[in-house]
Amino acid sequence: MGKDYYKVLGLTKSATDEEIKKAYRKLALKFHPDKNKTAGAEEKFKEVAEAYEVLSDKKKRDIYDAHGEEGLKGGIPGGTGMGPNNFRYTFHGDPRATFAQFFGNTTPFDTFFSNSRMFGFGDDDDMDTDPFGLNIGGPARGSGAFRSHSFNFHSNPNRNKDKLQDPPIEHDLYVNLEDITNGCTKKMRISRKVLQPDNTTRKEDKLLTINVKPGWKAGTKITFQREGDQCRNKIPADIVFIIRDKPHPHFKREGSDIRYTAKVTLKQALCGCTIEIPTMVGTKVPIDFTNEIIKPNMVKRFTGFGLPIPKEPSHKGDLIVNFDIKFPERLSTSAKDILYDTLPN
Repeated sequence: MGKDYYKVLGLTKSATDEEIKKAYRKLALKFHPDKNKTAGAEEKFKEVAEAYEVLSDKKKRDIYDAHGEEGLKGGIPGGTGMGPNNFRYTFHGDPRATFAQFFGNTTPFDTFFSNSRMFGFGDDDDMDTDPFGLNIGGPARGSGAFRSHSFNFHSNPNRNKDKLQDPPIEHDLYVNLEDITNGCTKKMRISRKVLQPDNTTRKEDKLLTINVKPGWKAGTKITFQREGDQCRNKIPADIVFIIRDKPHPHFKREGSDIRYTAKVTLKQALCGCTIEIPTMVGTKVPIDFTNEIIKPNMVKRFTGFGLPIPKEPSHKGDLIVNFDIKFPERLSTSAKDILYDTLPN
């Protein structure tokens, strides 16, 4: 029997979007491994994240309501391995990533215990860096009226508990797919105002290190607490970097899958050929069309040749191949006659 996502969140099928969000907020905080050390809490934390990802997405929820977990994940008996409308969903396996997108960071409990923290990352091996300067003193982008009640590390928490914090300052961090495949380290240089003992400020540069994990999805947020401009009457803003996909000349990312479009001639499509498909790790996958015609809507899928799945780098998404058939601009009369006599009506 498939999973009952409604039961996991303590809801019924009639639950509204707001009720789904409220249930996830409550249960994710309750079972977060950094807070709850009881047996089974981590697995429950993962189940809650998967249930939220399905029920908070209208398309996934509609398919789940109609066909259950098997339909959602492409396992309908007698099917082709794909769900309705060629849709297939697989949970990415990283409940902390779901938590980070919902709450803004992976471990909000640490807000009260650390001065400046990059949430949710381990240490990577040293890799090439990509330093560039950012002036963080400007207005925040897309952050609304968020206020943090974290403590100011420059003074007594009790005296600062009523201080307001400037809205988070967000910057896009574009990462190419090769770095997403292997993981990398990015070093970001920021410039900020630092409060002096005499209440004046001076400009200071600081280098922030971001350890990009293999498979991180676009939209992942990395938060550095209170690294914004300092002033006497406010808590400095958080600095937030948002992972964005840098356009790739050959591949396009779709979750943990990557899509590649192979260009073939009409002659190759009709008469047969062998095509070598590049992969993200530098190898090539051959496809033999000696006895098969390449049709315009044909799709080939190669399991395990996509991007790493966060928290499960040994598991990867798929390489999906489409075909772009190049038709000739014109045909001679003799070529037309041959095709007319050869091709079926």
